[in-house]
Amino acid sequence: MKIAIIDYGMGNIHSVAKAVALFKAEPVITNKKNEISFCDKIVLPGVGAFEDAMAELEKQDLISLIKDQIKQKKPFLGICLGMQLLLESSQEAKSSCGLGIFAGEVVKFSHENGLKIPHMGWNNLKVVSDKCPLLQDVVKDSQVYFCHSYYSKPADKTVIGATTDYGIEFASVLWKNNVYATQFHPEKSQTVGLKIMRNFVQLC
Repeated sequence: MKIAIIDYGMGNIHSVAKAVALFKAEPVITNKKNEISFCDKIVLPGVGAFEDAMAELEKQDLISLIKDQIKQKKPFLGICLGMQLLLESSQEAKSSCGLGIFAGEVVKFSHENGLKIPHMGWNNLKVVSDKCPLLQDVVKDSQVYFCHSYYSKPADKTVIGATTDYGIEFASVLWKNNVYATQFHPEKSQTVGLKIMRNFVQLC
């Protein structure tokens, strides 16, 4: 099995590739459209700014490809910024739209209640959908690793697989059909994160 890890200059691609390879899948780090299309599954990692990321995806002519691959029911995983890009818009971006796979927007954490921004470090997962394939065998209140200043606010709450509390309860896992997304970094989340990566690799 080949899993494309989209390399558009804004992702923690090598750590993700190592995590994928642990489960006997072949990671293909690439920004080439034909290679991405040939792979069985796709991962979109991401760190940095929403607007810059969308600009890079557009520059490399990957936006329509990503949408087409998702429409073809190929399993797709967005990680951190890669999750946020799947929404329609972000408060961080004044002049660019997201991929629009999930209806909703990306909003910034408030400094109210003395919250430190970015939200960085370990925090709990509250699984709200025990049917989400990505979360199989993930026990209640498992801890995962976060690093972000913005969070996804989907319009449809039924796509939320798990939430996390950081002053407010925000969506930390999204899931709809063949599309999965995590606000945290599974590749940095030790045993729990590797379970999640295993679940993605083993999806039919």
